Amino acid sequence: MSAQRDQLLEIMRSLRSCAVAFSGGVDSAVVAKAAAIALGERAVAVTGSSDSLAEGELEAASELAVLIGIRHVVVGTSEFSNSDYTRNASDRCYYCKNELYSQMARRMPEWNVDVILNGANVDDAADYRPGMQAAGEHAVRSPLAECGLGKAEVRQLAADWGLPVWDKPATPCLSSRVAYGEQVTPERLSMIDRAEQFLRDHGLGAVRVRLHRGELARVEVPIDALQRFMDSEFRQEFVSKLRSLGFKFVTLDLEGLRSGSLNQLLPVEQLKRL
Repeated sequence: MSAQRDQLLEIMRSLRSCAVAFSGGVDSAVVAKAAAIALGERAVAVTGSSDSLAEGELEAASELAVLIGIRHVVVGTSEFSNSDYTRNASDRCYYCKNELYSQMARRMPEWNVDVILNGANVDDAADYRPGMQAAGEHAVRSPLAECGLGKAEVRQLAADWGLPVWDKPATPCLSSRVAYGEQVTPERLSMIDRAEQFLRDHGLGAVRVRLHRGELARVEVPIDALQRFMDSEFRQEFVSKLRSLGFKFVTLDLEGLRSGSLNQLLPVEQLKRL
């Protein structure tokens, strides 16, 4: 672990300056921390802000940047003005990342930086991530992957550096909850965000509320939390809440919480091409 940490810091020291695409999750937090250690004022953390960001995430990212000790910039992104994004085909993530990296690239001279970094790690290569194409087109570097760091090692390094997000559940953008082919709109994302917030307020930390055709909610929670929905009072309160938000049907996924479950809707041939 110490060898990989040292390699990560050595990569950072080889740079003149950098801008880190900073979501406030554990991966980008570790990259930002390494950049702050190695480059100081020559590093900046950049968070994209739009309706796809869950409530409270921007504030949490800003607080984390202060803790890390890195300059923090918030950039408003306009992916919702792009019909290729809102139509929500399987390549939606490409258009989101392309918008963020394009905005960052335009402002690099203003920030006096010469390279963009992201938080991709080696485990990400096993998942369907069209956003990595956008990273390649913008010459974005992935220092965690370059060091051979996977998710477990990244979390351990975050813990070693005292970052409070070391055990934070993955928090992908709200648009990732909308089934492919269903239009992504700010209204739908607000429904999802408020439904997930309800569950978090009731003690369920890692959750996903997936939106399918017909305003159907498919709720994913950890397997050991499924029993919570057997409580009739809680279940009725939850269903009532989601109906009030605009969901017409509420279902509970018995397979439990899993990352990227909507990718099961994609043809196997498409995934094999990646």
